[in-house]
Amino acid sequence: MDLISLYSITAFIAYFIATFAILTRLFHPSGPNHCITMSFGCVAVIIHTLLMHHLLFIQSDEINFNLINVVSLVALLISLTVTAIALKFKANLLLPVVYSFSGIWLIAALFIPPTVHLLPAHEKLMLIAHIVIALIAYCILIIATLYAFQVSYITHKLKSKNIAAVNHLPPLMQVQHQLFLILAIGTFCLFVSQLAGFIFLDNLFSKENAHKTVLSILALLVYCTILWGHFKKGWRGHRVLILTVIASFLLTTAYFGSRFVKEFLLS
Repeated sequence: MDLISLYSITAFIAYFIATFAILTRLFHPSGPNHCITMSFGCVAVIIHTLLMHHLLFIQSDEINFNLINVVSLVALLISLTVTAIALKFKANLLLPVVYSFSGIWLIAALFIPPTVHLLPAHEKLMLIAHIVIALIAYCILIIATLYAFQVSYITHKLKSKNIAAVNHLPPLMQVQHQLFLILAIGTFCLFVSQLAGFIFLDNLFSKENAHKTVLSILALLVYCTILWGHFKKGWRGHRVLILTVIASFLLTTAYFGSRFVKEFLLS
């Protein structure tokens, strides 16, 4: 077994155990075992990090930024962030979703034919910075989307007076506050990424990149609309969830749609 397969399988097992530890005790009177969940979650994230080092830096002066590696990196960043959040706040609904996706993706990636998309590590610094900020923004905004689902779930259970279902979840007001804080940070990062692209890159509206730029700008406008609607009009709940999902779909299509077609359908 090669090192990449070993890392992937080990991380998958750790993610699975952490997910299982939460789901089997989600509605237990004592709640999930936080120690077991966090221990295996942290182990999974550490192994996932080691895996990404081997996948990305195949040579000392180049980065393999193919679609498989980018999705794996996004999964790692989201898992790392949600794990850090869970060390301080309750995240019993978020962790199973994040951990299960990361684990399943790592196993699935082993069976996907690898492609190569090299970026120079020491050249085109602004291009790499633009990509890194864009990926950070994407991860933050996907976490905000998960928070929007969590707010919707908690609100629904409270309205139906199903208190047992939310006993081990964070308070609704706390989750709402975190949602819009994360959404604001992600939107700012996305704005900075787009601004840096307009200033330092010359091919944003080329035939190859025009659709990415347009979809990213549309997503940014939707995210800004959500924040404006919340802080000026008091928007929350179902409307925010729908708009957040729409914006995340636009951003996902912008970042990964063309890459998927180019690297898999047309290869």
